Amino acid sequence: MLPCQRHLFDIPYDVAYLNCAYMSPLMKPVIEAGNTALARKAHPWELTPEKFFTGSDEFRATAAQVVGGTAEDIAIIPSASYGIATAARNLPIGKGQRILVLEEQFPSNYYAWQRRAEETGAALKVVAWPEGHDWTAAVLNALTDEVAIAALPHVHWTSGGKLDLVRIGEACRRIGAALALDLTQSLGALPFNVREVQPDFAIAANYKWLLGPYSVGLMYVAPKWQGGRPLEENWIQRANARDFSSLILYTEGYDAGARRFDMGERSNFALLPPAVRAMKQLLEWDVARISETVGGLNRQLAAGAEEVGFSAPAEPWRAPHYLALRRREAIPRELPEMLAREKVFVSVRGSSIRVTPHVYNTIEDGERLIACLRRIAV
Repeated sequence: MLPCQRHLFDIPYDVAYLNCAYMSPLMKPVIEAGNTALARKAHPWELTPEKFFTGSDEFRATAAQVVGGTAEDIAIIPSASYGIATAARNLPIGKGQRILVLEEQFPSNYYAWQRRAEETGAALKVVAWPEGHDWTAAVLNALTDEVAIAALPHVHWTSGGKLDLVRIGEACRRIGAALALDLTQSLGALPFNVREVQPDFAIAANYKWLLGPYSVGLMYVAPKWQGGRPLEENWIQRANARDFSSLILYTEGYDAGARRFDMGERSNFALLPPAVRAMKQLLEWDVARISETVGGLNRQLAAGAEEVGFSAPAEPWRAPHYLALRRREAIPRELPEMLAREKVFVSVRGSSIRVTPHVYNTIEDGERLIACLRRIAV
């Protein structure tokens, strides 16, 4: 397990920030990288043409290490919804077929598929919340022949339920269904490898478990779809983009690999360097060690919460970094504000208190949350 890394973050010791699934804090080295990057535009004459490519190349190579793929398979996107819309545009589906989603799935991974179904005469097939918390079994039971696309997360955002994507990927391939993944609530905190899962598309925003800035994300595109249609057409996607003098020679050809799916202004001089710095730190820590470390904190939290009347799905049904606490009585909507007055920060999502620590948290942070819940429960 990793020792506490709070020294790398600007988190006062009287603050118990247990809300990484909402938004991660930035590490001090990431802020430094961002400040240096932002300042580059003060001297635009120093932003030579090759610098439009070097930062994005480094982002692509680092992101590829995080997902276990190659740089050629990575596109740079501004948000998870952008990537999901790209997947929805490119994955084929016909009238009468089904797109599989989970009950209470995150809206950005629902609306694009709902629209795609309406446009094609297909329909959504919603996997109901399983009574035993086994989302994997529920998805496998729902993967029948009429399913053309399974649009799923790795971790369910309100329950913390973990899906076995290796088994689900195998089942999708057996029936010929595509697999599109939103990894925003897992990538960086839960081990994942595209070679093992073999998704068609896999998307993640950087501002949560990848510990990066807002408005940057990554998208893995399987080689079979790299000839597809991007959401937008911009100059830097094209095959001749590196030669600025030839940009007026319009070309039908795109740059290699998944680059055709990059967002406009993908060179983002201010945000890509801090995003890269954060991902490199995750790789240095090792995602498996992060998962084990945060899982240990959550196991202690779960035991303490049970003593004051709250329950959570047990491992292995939930992800180690995710704790969704429930009780029989309704959870007050104002609970986050009540806890914030005690400088304890969590989220309420659906009927759960969502507790999501990271390597900057201490055992004392968890004890403060339990003490607050004890006062609310009596």
